[in-house]
Amino acid sequence: MRHALIIAGGSGTRLWPMSRANLPKQLIPFIGGKSLLQLAFDRLEGLVPASNRYVCAGQGHAEVIADSLVGFSGEQFLGEPIGRDTLNAVAFSAAAIAAQDPDAVIAVFTADHIIEPIDEFLKIVDHGFRLAEQDADTLVTFGIAPTVAATGYGYLELGDVIDDSARVVKEFREKPDQETAGEYFAAGPQRYLWNSGMFVWKASTLLECVRRYEPEISKGIDQIGAAWTTPQRDSVLAKVFPTLKKISVDFAVMEPASRDLRVRVAAVPMPLQWLDVGSWPMFAETCENDGDGNSLGSGRSMLLDTRRTLVASSDPEHLITTIGCEDLIIIHTPDATLVCRADQAEEIKQLHQLVGEKYGPQWL
Repeated sequence: MRHALIIAGGSGTRLWPMSRANLPKQLIPFIGGKSLLQLAFDRLEGLVPASNRYVCAGQGHAEVIADSLVGFSGEQFLGEPIGRDTLNAVAFSAAAIAAQDPDAVIAVFTADHIIEPIDEFLKIVDHGFRLAEQDADTLVTFGIAPTVAATGYGYLELGDVIDDSARVVKEFREKPDQETAGEYFAAGPQRYLWNSGMFVWKASTLLECVRRYEPEISKGIDQIGAAWTTPQRDSVLAKVFPTLKKISVDFAVMEPASRDLRVRVAAVPMPLQWLDVGSWPMFAETCENDGDGNSLGSGRSMLLDTRRTLVASSDPEHLITTIGCEDLIIIHTPDATLVCRADQAEEIKQLHQLVGEKYGPQWL
């Protein structure tokens, strides 16, 4: 049976002060009144039944997630006691789903993306499902055609042709320096794609790869899976999960799988509008734009002699006004306001840390 898993962990520190520990970026209703998680959940309508869509996130977010998703029950929430990176999120979730459906085929998404058009997205993911269903030893990933020589994404180097669009992944390439990114971009999308972080695999195949490449982690995941349908589920999860080594699924599984002759890693191109909303400049691309290049997020605004500036408030009734500003980010919340140059947006992560050190965790 087809299942979908949405990974909704992460703190979203580059979207502070709107993204907070108790309401991280994926749960903020700041994209046309909906959260990134709601968009990710609704995007799967018609492909995977709502009852087969799972969300993996921190246990503390169970209630707000359940309240925000239509057709979602508590049994579909897979709560992490503590964040242990993406391998443990997807492996623990695969074990939990497989405990109820041993033949489960799972598509994995993250609650960070805006993807359009949705009908084309569904056709492409269906293609990924069919590849994994036809060959249980195939791990599917989806690749995005680079639009710039980006250094912030990993890349997929493409190899042999599988069908009219899918290709074997010859090698996973880590986030490159600027010169290398330029070489990848110049080679074109027939050679290199961005690694989107979206996958499809049979649950049993993913778990077998974890046993093969990360045997110590596999032992813990097996304990969690064995206890999942028993009264000991919560106690075993609480005891075992925090002990698992932190590592990403790309490092732990996808990279070694691309070199393992016993499995095949397939890349399906996803030639769509794809936006990873991980920073305020990326969020700005989702906003209404006025004639002066300003991005108007939630809240009210009046911008005079202002250009290329993002303004947003967590309070839709709050008014932000500017005079004579250029290339700024201005974000208002009830207890904290951010003003920074747009070209220094990456430093918000450092600012977030300093705020916590000086004023305490209640500001994070």
